[in-house]
Parts: sequence; C-alpha cells; structure tokens
Amino acid sequence: MKKCAVIFAIIGLLPLYVIFPQEKKGTDADKAYKMLMDGNARYVSGKTTHPNQTAKSRTETAKGQKPFAVIVTCSDSRVPPEIIFDQGIGDLFVIRIAGNIVDDNALGSIEYAAEHLGVKLVVVLGHEKCGAVDATVKGGEAPGHIASLVNSIKPAVEKAKKEKGDVLENSIKNNALAVTEKIITSKPILMNLVKEGKLKVITARYDLDDGKVSRYGK
Repeated sequence: MKKCAVIFAIIGLLPLYVIFPQEKKGTDADKAYKMLMDGNARYVSGKTTHPNQTAKSRTETAKGQKPFAVIVTCSDSRVPPEIIFDQGIGDLFVIRIAGNIVDDNALGSIEYAAEHLGVKLVVVLGHEKCGAVDATVKGGEAPGHIASLVNSIKPAVEKAKKEKGDVLENSIKNNALAVTEKIITSKPILMNLVKEGKLKVITARYDLDDGKVSRYGK
C-alpha cells in the first residue's frame, strides 16, 4: 500500500499533459505556407527530396493523419499537389474538381480538415491553361454534367471579358479568387474560423511551363 501511495504521489506531481498527451495543434498558417513554397522551390530547381514517402511514413500515417495544409485545385493531371509542392503521405489534404471549384461536398471536406484535423491553411490553386475555364471562355454547348462546371465558372469569365488583358488568364484568376471568397464566407464553420484567425485562405496560380506557384494578392 505504501508503495502505491508513493507512486500516486509522484504521478500527482506530473503535469497533466505528460500523463494524458494533448492533441497536437495544426501547423501555423504562415509556417505551412512557407513549407509549401520551399517545397515548390525544390521542385522547380529539380532538387526534390520526396519527404514522407517511405514505408515508415505509410505505417505511421495509417494510425492517423495530421496534414498541414488543404489544397483546393483542379483535377488536371498536370497539377499533382504532392509533386509540385514536394510533399508526401499525410502532408496535404487535397480536394480536386475540374476548374478548382467548390460545392457543398468540397466545403464539407474543408470543414472536416479545419475542424477535425486542425489544418490552419487552405490554398485555392488555379493553373495556367485550365481546360475547364478555357471551355467556358469559348462557350458553346456543354454536354451532361459538364454544364454544371461551366455554370460555376461563368461569372468569372463574364467579369474577365470586361477587363483588360488576356481573357483566359483573367478568367483563371477571377475564378480562383471567387472560390476563395466562397470558402471564407461559408457559414457557419469556415467563416467563423477565418474571423477568429484560426484559418487562413489564400489564392495562388500554378504555371505549367516552369512549375512555379505564385500567389494572387497578399
């Protein structure tokens, strides 16, 4: 009994987080953004390190995931997030739909990443020569469910037609910015997280030719 009393007395002196480890907090948004851009710089320079792509990484992430960023991007086969940001298993929570648009299902996925997984950064990534945006710019009949994609992108194209410069490039930018706005104003979860400073949503563009990711605005 005395031995047990001593053990419990010692345990009583230990901080609670030692006995019951706290859940790890998500990576700070600014740090997460730097990690992405550092990875992209490695990719562009041909000095990729392919982190977290080993059998050990696979085994460890099987126990649970802790991605440090959400990437909302196009389904285009030339825009694979883990490759262009030089990341690995469990690093990115990726949502891909042609034209990098978001519907309720995509918004729910972002909510899950932010609320449940603790992700602090969302990157809406448009890209050069986006086929979905280009098809919308060119107009014409959109068969089947492709029409729903076109209808989502149309407002960005109509705005671009009134602006100076290349219509396709401006449409790609407007579309990505519109998606960002849709995310940050999504009630109640995402909008509240953004207002409370717990979630940051930024807009960027991927260049198919040189592989660089550049940010739209601040």
